[in-house]
Amino acid sequence: MSHLLETFANGRTAFVSAREDAWHRLGMVTASALTAEEALESALLSGWNVRKVALQTEAVMDANGAGSLPVMNHYATVRTNPVTKGTDVLGVVGKKYHPIQNEQHALLLNTLVDMSGAHFETAGSLRGGREVFVTMKMPDHMKVGGVDNVDLYLAALNSHDGSSAFRLLVTPVRIVCANTQAAALKSAKSSFSIRHTSGANAAIAQARQALGLTFTYQKAFEEEAERMIQQSMTDREFMSIMGHLFPEPGEGNQPAARRYQEKMNTLENLFTTAPTNDAIRGTRWAGYQSLTEYIDHYAPAQRTQWTNDLDTARAMRSLGVDAVATKEAAFRLINA
Repeated sequence: MSHLLETFANGRTAFVSAREDAWHRLGMVTASALTAEEALESALLSGWNVRKVALQTEAVMDANGAGSLPVMNHYATVRTNPVTKGTDVLGVVGKKYHPIQNEQHALLLNTLVDMSGAHFETAGSLRGGREVFVTMKMPDHMKVGGVDNVDLYLAALNSHDGSSAFRLLVTPVRIVCANTQAAALKSAKSSFSIRHTSGANAAIAQARQALGLTFTYQKAFEEEAERMIQQSMTDREFMSIMGHLFPEPGEGNQPAARRYQEKMNTLENLFTTAPTNDAIRGTRWAGYQSLTEYIDHYAPAQRTQWTNDLDTARAMRSLGVDAVATKEAAFRLINA
C-alpha cells in the first residue's frame, strides 16, 4: 500500500474531503460543506465502538493441564469494522487507557462549527484504523501585508493504539505553497492534548471551552504576521537563527556534515531566491515562511511500514509533534 489511508474489503477508502481529494484521489469527495456526523459517516469512521479486551497468552501446558493465562494490566484495543462488522485489533494498551470514540470528534468539533461557521474539509482513517483525523476550515480569511493569503484550520488527531494522545492543532496554512504552519503565541494556544485516561471526557469538555481561543489565536497570529512583514531581515540574521534551530554536527562525521550543509544551503536558497517569497522577500515573515516551506516540502521524510510514498509521509509529518515544535521555536526566534 503506497498510502496511509485505510481501504476496506468493499474497496472503499476511509477518507472524505469537502473540496478536492488531495490524498492520491482516494475516498469520497463532497460538493458541499459537511457536518461532523456527515464527515464521519462518509469516511467510514462511525460506529467503531473502540473498546478494551483483556489479553491472554496462548494455551500453555502445566501441572493443571492446558489453558490460557491472563496478561495482567494489559489489554487489546479493538473496534467493530464498519464494513465487515467483524472485530479488528488496533493495539495494546495499559490499565489506565480509556478509548476516545470517533464520535467524540463530532461532539467536540460541532461545537466550534455551531459558533463560528467553520466547515469540515477532510476526515480519514490511517494505519488500519490505528489513527484517525478530522480537519475543518475556519471562516475568516487573512491577508498579511496585502500580499500573503493565509487560512486557518483546526485538525483533530487521535490514535486508538495508545501511541499518542487526542490532539487539537490550530494550523495557519499559506495558500501560495500550501504548507502547514503553527505558531506559539502568548495570547492563544496552537494545540491542546488529551490523554486517554478516565478524565478524558472532562478534558474534552475543557477543550470545548478552550476552542474560543481559536479566534483570539487567529487575530493574534494576523497581528504578529503583519508586524513581521513590516520588519526587514538580512540573510545573515536568517542563517544565524537557522543555525540555532539546527545545530551543526560534531567533527568526524562526514556524512552528517554533508547532510547538514545541504540543509543549510536549501534554507538559504528558500529565503533568498525561492519564488514563493517573491512578494515578501527580505522580511521576517519571509524568514518564517522559508523555514515552514523547508519542513513541509524539503526536509527528508522517513518511509515506514505503512507507506513508501514520501509525499504522503511528509504531509503527515507536517502535523507531527517535532515539526510543530520546530515551527513554534522558529516563530519565537524570528519574531524576537
